[in-house]
Amino acid sequence: MATTVTARPTGPRRSDTRIKLLLYVIGGGGAALAFLVPLGFALFRSAQPNDVIMNKPTLATFFDWTTDNFHRLLSDGGMARPVLNSLLVSLSTAALTAVLATLAGYGFARFVFRGRGVLLSVVVLTMMVPFQAILTPLYLELNTLGLTDSLLGLVLFYTTVNLPFGVIVMRNAFAAIPAELEDSAHVDGAGTARLLLSVLRPLIAPGAATVALYAFLASWTEFLGALTFLTDPDLFTLPVSLSNLQQGTYGQVDYGLLAAGAVLAMIPCVVLYVGLQRFYVAGLASGSVKG
Repeated sequence: MATTVTARPTGPRRSDTRIKLLLYVIGGGGAALAFLVPLGFALFRSAQPNDVIMNKPTLATFFDWTTDNFHRLLSDGGMARPVLNSLLVSLSTAALTAVLATLAGYGFARFVFRGRGVLLSVVVLTMMVPFQAILTPLYLELNTLGLTDSLLGLVLFYTTVNLPFGVIVMRNAFAAIPAELEDSAHVDGAGTARLLLSVLRPLIAPGAATVALYAFLASWTEFLGALTFLTDPDLFTLPVSLSNLQQGTYGQVDYGLLAAGAVLAMIPCVVLYVGLQRFYVAGLASGSVKG
């Protein structure tokens, strides 16, 4: 019985492989450090008292760690309510944006109607206009509708801003799915709603997760819109409340509380991104070849 022996790469080829692996490790490790060092520094500072943060670091105070900053932040600082407001607004924005973007993306990908290309170009064009440029007319519109100083109005504002990106992602996700799959489902008697919920939903899940994650992160960290449309302190979101966090004489800033607040704001972003990373990458790549 003959056996096949696979020759191992030797000489220059093996050396090139080792060099590529070394460069990959160095580049990947450097990129990881560039992202992890600031996060670790913020986490480290959040566990230190404010007087330690303000003074010159010494070896004696290096391990002076405490949870007092987080305790004061949630009790004396009153950050529990802003965190709940931010969670409510961000989750609602993510869900509403994902649903509307899915319906609009399906329409652009599957329905043929007059002016479809022009309308899609308009959607892309709106992504080039920063919302800060139209903040005044947006405020007047929401004020006319009675939606200022309202979390519902903030959700609608964030959904409007994030919807163009979501429509493009979902349109590409649907365009990457063969039309024959839908034809087979229609032959079996499936309607449009059943088609979306039962047949296409598993295939467009990465795109929908990408849209939801992007909308959540954008609304969770947004500051200017929330500052403009909200005046009631009980409705403030976390970024606005952190900007108003001042303790001490003459409005002196407590950097220990700010560091703890920054870490608190990181937690949902990190958890969601790690949990949905594979969907996020697949969703951004969907439709890159077709569509």
